[in-house]
Amino acid sequence: MKPNRRDFLKASSLGAATFLLAQPRVFSAPAWRFSACDWSLGCGSDPGAMEVAKAVGLQGVEISAGSPDQDDLQIADPAFRQRYKDLVAKTGVVVSSVAMGLLNNAPLATDPRGPKWLEQVIAATRDLDAKVILLAFFGKGDLREKGVLKKKEVDAVVDRVKAVAPAAEKAGVILGLENTLSGKDNLAILDRIQSKAVGIYYDVRNSTDNGYDVPKEIVELGNRICQIHFKDGADYLGEGKVKLPPIVDAVRKNGYAGWLVLESSIKNNDREASFKKNIATLNKVFETA
Repeated sequence: MKPNRRDFLKASSLGAATFLLAQPRVFSAPAWRFSACDWSLGCGSDPGAMEVAKAVGLQGVEISAGSPDQDDLQIADPAFRQRYKDLVAKTGVVVSSVAMGLLNNAPLATDPRGPKWLEQVIAATRDLDAKVILLAFFGKGDLREKGVLKKKEVDAVVDRVKAVAPAAEKAGVILGLENTLSGKDNLAILDRIQSKAVGIYYDVRNSTDNGYDVPKEIVELGNRICQIHFKDGADYLGEGKVKLPPIVDAVRKNGYAGWLVLESSIKNNDREASFKKNIATLNKVFETA
C-alpha cells in the first residue's frame, strides 16, 4: 500500500532521530582565553598592563593586589580600580584574576593583616568583574619546610581562609591556593575548609620542579582547580622541562575551561615576540589556532 504524506513524514522523522542517536556525540572545545601575570609583562601593579596585553595578543591580565608595606592594599582604592575599568573599556582586555603575591613576604598564616587584606581583595575582585584570587604560599609563606608540612601554619591558613570563604562565595569569587604542596595535600586542605569558593591555583612548572606527576594531579584535582599558570622557567613553552602534550590531555580530561595564564619569561628583551610565541604554542597544543 502506498503511504500517505502523514505516514511518510512520521517515518522520515523516526529515521532521522534514529540516525542522530547512533552518531557519536561531538562537543565543541572550550573557547580558550589567554591571560598573563602583570609582573611577567613587566607591568606589576600598573594598569598600563592592559594595553601591553592587547598588543601581544592576550585577552586578560592577572593583576597584582599590592605590596605588604601597605596596611590598605592598593587594589582597595576605588580610584586605582577605576583606572583598570577605564582601560578594560578602552582595550577590551579584562582582569582575569587578582594575585596576592604579597603573601610570599607577609604570610597569610602569621601576618595579622592577612584577614583584612583578604576582605579587601574579595571586594575589589568582585568590583573588577573578575572571578579568581590567587593566594600565594612561597618564600616566607611556604607551607612546607624541607619537604615536610608546617602543620601550625597550615592550620592557621585553613582557619583564616575558612573564615572569609562565605564572603568570597557571596561575592562570586574563588580563592585559589597556589603553593608547593602535592595535589593530595591540597585536597586535604580543601576538605577541611569545605567551601566551593576555595580551590587550587595550579602551576605546571612549579609542580614539575617539586617532582609531582603533573598530568595525574590535574586529573585528580578535577574541578577543584580554579585557574592554571603556564610557564617553563627561562624557556619558551614546549622547549623546557614541562611536557605540554600530556598536560593538555589531562586538562581536557579534567574538564577545565578557564583562563590559561602565562607567567612566562621574556626572552632576548623582546616582550612582544616572547608572548606571541608562547601564545602560539598554547594555541597549537590546545588546537585552537
